[in-house]
Amino acid sequence: MYGLKNYVNRGLLFANNTLRPGNKKLSTLMIYATDLCDSACKHCLIWAKRPVKHLSFEKIKELVQSDCVTKDTMIGLEGGEFLLHPQAMEIMEWLSINHPNFDLLSNCLKPESTIEAVQKYPPKRLYISLDGDKSTYKYMRGKDGHDSVVKVIKEASKHVPVSVMFTLSPYNSFNDMEYVAKVCKEHNVDMRVGVYNDIAFFDTKEKAHQTDIGTQKNEEILKFKDVKEAKDEIVKKNEELAKLEQENIEKPKHQTDSLITEDFKDRIPGIIKEFEENYDFLILYDEWRRKNLKLNCYSILDSLVVLPNGDVPICQNLDLKIGNVNEKSLDEVFNGVETQKTQKEYVHNCNQCWINFHRKYDVVLYRNLEKFFPKGMINKMFGYYQWSDDKKETYQKVMERS
Repeated sequence: MYGLKNYVNRGLLFANNTLRPGNKKLSTLMIYATDLCDSACKHCLIWAKRPVKHLSFEKIKELVQSDCVTKDTMIGLEGGEFLLHPQAMEIMEWLSINHPNFDLLSNCLKPESTIEAVQKYPPKRLYISLDGDKSTYKYMRGKDGHDSVVKVIKEASKHVPVSVMFTLSPYNSFNDMEYVAKVCKEHNVDMRVGVYNDIAFFDTKEKAHQTDIGTQKNEEILKFKDVKEAKDEIVKKNEELAKLEQENIEKPKHQTDSLITEDFKDRIPGIIKEFEENYDFLILYDEWRRKNLKLNCYSILDSLVVLPNGDVPICQNLDLKIGNVNEKSLDEVFNGVETQKTQKEYVHNCNQCWINFHRKYDVVLYRNLEKFFPKGMINKMFGYYQWSDDKKETYQKVMERS
């Protein structure tokens, strides 16, 4: 999916951002433009947030015109459901002229709107969520939207590159992963596999990495009143997590104890090997959840998210805010002195998530370094890391035995 140019550009950014921490540039800026959503997912409760918040069109333009954003910075438009933003089409039109390097993420529950948007103002790539077959989709996402998603895959792929995003979770299974892979093969589109994580902004209900894959598949569909009743408990959990993160800023925890299933690797469908950067991500996830894998988190130096209320967390996973773009400019938030100190602490100490947005970058960084340098030298230059319980094992060796 990514070519040599992508890796070269990000390598140059890595050099700049580590050597010039007060003048960092962004590779990716993910803009959660609204928390309004027409889905009812179990693995993400954005749709139940009230009151609904939107980042204004003017604020989005201001963000894109920041000094830390270059012409090569990929802007991601997300929500909620981005296309429900009251000025969604105006934003896409403006970006198509002023910063055409943008991606669109959509749940495709209004297929005609998604198809119209990519035809009029084509993004570099359209990311579509599909987490299983027709039955799984309904119970996991609360809406009978499977056919709408497939319709968009068929039509939108005629106009723009499409990536179908699958999230492995307690609410679906490896069989669902295989099903989605076959849909992608049938329609000749890319597939991106992720793993359910405890993301504060998503108000996640089940504890990731402790609730085994598929154990809550096809349970009753979530209703708004049920989520509203549980909201205080969810907010309390997120506040407790945020407190723990702040207490552990100097030595953050690795991750929570997992409900380990010995056959995880054997359950990964073979077809996943036919899609780049997915099979290794799952193999390494298994090592990570067993507390065998440790990678420094360099991705937070070049990838950022902005939430609908203007908050900017240090990363997509943690509820640790480094600022708010309604109070300071994005450049001040991202490159300020206090942010630099916080980023330095977390780059070298945090190993708390396995989120695509961050960890795929770190996997690619370290595996590529191993092509040129011995592991001992990489440890000295970029900080200690390990892929498995064998501390000397290289990425290549891990893959060879998997």
